[in-house]
Amino acid sequence: MGVTVAIVGRPNVGKSTLFNRLVGKRLALVDDTPGVTRDRREGEARIGDLKFKLIDTAGFEDVTGDSLPARMRRQTEEAVRLADLVLLMIDARAGVTPLDAQFAQLLRKSGRPVALIANKAESRAAEAGLLEAYSLGFGEAVPVSAEHGIGLSDLHALVAEAVEAARAEEQAGEQPSPGLDELLPETDVDIKEGETPNWDPTRQLSMAIIGRPNAGKSTLINTMLGAERMLTGPEAGITRDSIAVNWDWQGRGIRLIDTAGIRKRARVRQKLEKLSVADALRAIRYAEIVVLLLDAGQPFEKQDLQLADLVEREGRALVIAVNKWDLVKQKSERLAELREMADRLLPQLRGVSLVTISGLKGTNLDRLMEAVLKTEKTWNARVPTARLNRWLEEVTARHTPPAVSGRRLKLRYMTQAKTRPPSFVLFCSRPDALPAAYQRFLVNGLREDFGLDGVPLRLWVRGGENPYVKKGGKRR
Repeated sequence: MGVTVAIVGRPNVGKSTLFNRLVGKRLALVDDTPGVTRDRREGEARIGDLKFKLIDTAGFEDVTGDSLPARMRRQTEEAVRLADLVLLMIDARAGVTPLDAQFAQLLRKSGRPVALIANKAESRAAEAGLLEAYSLGFGEAVPVSAEHGIGLSDLHALVAEAVEAARAEEQAGEQPSPGLDELLPETDVDIKEGETPNWDPTRQLSMAIIGRPNAGKSTLINTMLGAERMLTGPEAGITRDSIAVNWDWQGRGIRLIDTAGIRKRARVRQKLEKLSVADALRAIRYAEIVVLLLDAGQPFEKQDLQLADLVEREGRALVIAVNKWDLVKQKSERLAELREMADRLLPQLRGVSLVTISGLKGTNLDRLMEAVLKTEKTWNARVPTARLNRWLEEVTARHTPPAVSGRRLKLRYMTQAKTRPPSFVLFCSRPDALPAAYQRFLVNGLREDFGLDGVPLRLWVRGGENPYVKKGGKRR
């Protein structure tokens, strides 16, 4: 297993800035406000020829109990426990603070190897702080500037020893948790005539959990993982970054992406929350399956519907999970009501899977994952061209396309051009004249007759003759 390095320190010393520079991507949110990072975030880092797993952590604070800062501190302590090397970061311009000294004392007790780095050391104002750093007991501090990329060669030497020690013992094991900026999932997959669909149902599946603040997203992921991996609590808006972790469900590899709660745009005023929301919306693009988590006490609010519509427009597959079901009374009546609301309010995703769960108690998680895998299969579905055109002939015989300006429209041919999501091309005599209502009729028919419920469908109308028929009426 490769080396794991954790960056720790008090709030606002520049940990996330260094994390982003070493992983080469803007994975962690960065702002001048102290305490931006709350969960621990992992990424694949590189300095020169060295590759290692890097953990960004929340700023250390001297708190206990069950408050939000105390729970953030426990996430940092867990990162220290997992690390092969701990990089203790201080602000060189501010010098050594009492909180730095207290944290250094705790790190000595942890028994983990610790190296001291002094950030914001690009100016002469940092010289006094570099001298003060000796008082922490970790030797000379390595001066760096995470913002300007200064001092990375010295940082290379610190990490190299830990990497070399682990390289001898490296073997196949648990894959590191990926960041969101790995390759986008394969979507809009072209289909060539006579080619078998290239889909492996055993491959790792990327799944994002989205929803309004305090819907229970992080609690659900913690229950799935069987560990307090995500920071949770009764306060709304705890999660800020989109955090990706690996999970195994009955032998299937799943990449879970926890996201920040998304409120109505009018209520999002602070810069930091805007960054969090943008990160959550970006996570949808990096997922294949999106689980929209609703609060059973307030389901299908306007923001929920807008999120579902966004997932459909991005072409991702959607599963709706109604959380906190353990608090609902008269469950059967409420479930029937929710299903009716889903079909009525989300006609563009008619038949979308809806599962009632309790993320806190772990109720119905098997049913949720069954719905996820079923939806994934539908999202990858391919309908043979011959079946499509037999269906088109039957449908147009029962419901003839309308005449526009006194001229009949001729629907000549249909084929499926892509999967992920299923996308179809219809050849028509006058494509611009085919009414939107008739196109919706065809899409609904495709859903019902080919079992494509609950996933986005695309229908493109093109002009011209059947491309598979030569002039004179013979097929190619």
